[in-house]
Amino acid sequence: MGDKRGAPEPSLQQARAQASAITSGKAVPETEASPTSQLRTLFDRPRLSPGQRRIAQYLIEHITEAAFLSITDLADRVGVSQPSVTRFAAAVGFSGYPALREKLQAIALGTLAGGPVAADENGANELQAAVDAEIESLENLRRDFADPGQVIDIGRKLSQSTPLTVLGLRISVSLAEYFAYAARRIHPDVRLVTRGGSVAYDALLQSREAGGTWVLAFSMPRHAHETLTAVQVARGAGLRVALITDLALGPVADSADVVFATGTGSRLVFDSYAAPGVMAAALLQAMTDADPERTQARLEEYEHLSDQHQFFLRD
Repeated sequence: MGDKRGAPEPSLQQARAQASAITSGKAVPETEASPTSQLRTLFDRPRLSPGQRRIAQYLIEHITEAAFLSITDLADRVGVSQPSVTRFAAAVGFSGYPALREKLQAIALGTLAGGPVAADENGANELQAAVDAEIESLENLRRDFADPGQVIDIGRKLSQSTPLTVLGLRISVSLAEYFAYAARRIHPDVRLVTRGGSVAYDALLQSREAGGTWVLAFSMPRHAHETLTAVQVARGAGLRVALITDLALGPVADSADVVFATGTGSRLVFDSYAAPGVMAAALLQAMTDADPERTQARLEEYEHLSDQHQFFLRD
């Protein structure tokens, strides 16, 4: 008699790898860039002073309110002088603050028209407001994904880097551990760095000496000096750095080669990271797409080992 068992059922991860490739060939619909992306593009000037970066970051984080502030109120909120706001407007290409504010209002009105309703308007409690803020961050990320080209490109480069180093210190450890755990299923040499100082330096230098070309770093608030130093060490050693963070501007972002800036939930005592988690998962997906044969072989091998050693419960 023939073997009636047939091919084994693919695991959930294998099925996802086969079915959800980013590069599926589907047409990408025209989608307006998210407010965060529009502001990042607007403020993408390499020579902004630290004070001007503070203004830019405040506008990014509070666009729906800040766009309607007078120059005096905006200066007070950020803690800078009114002339500093005027110089900032000129530095990002406007004739003055009124022209900049007109542009900001157009972006803000688009956000208000399409975004979640504020908690104080719909009677939501603080926990619901925190979820609403996460939904807004995810909506912005969804708009960013309308053009997945950069995610696909960096996923391919991370896939090709052997070893691949994943860096996350302090509060960012959990995101780095998630990414490294999953990446090890599809990549032959993933090195996780969760301790700063000389330990991080050693790991980064050894990774470069072993042939690594890329580091994926996570930097969530509060942003640690040791994360900045580690990113600078990596760059100095010849490694390139892709950064997942909440800040499009600032010292850590400036030190990275590529920045994926996503919103974090800041309505509760401790931040939540729905959007950065999805961003990490998207890069993992791009890595699986970059080398589907290796992905399939490694997932099949892992499923065999997990069955042999009974890693998981039979749900």
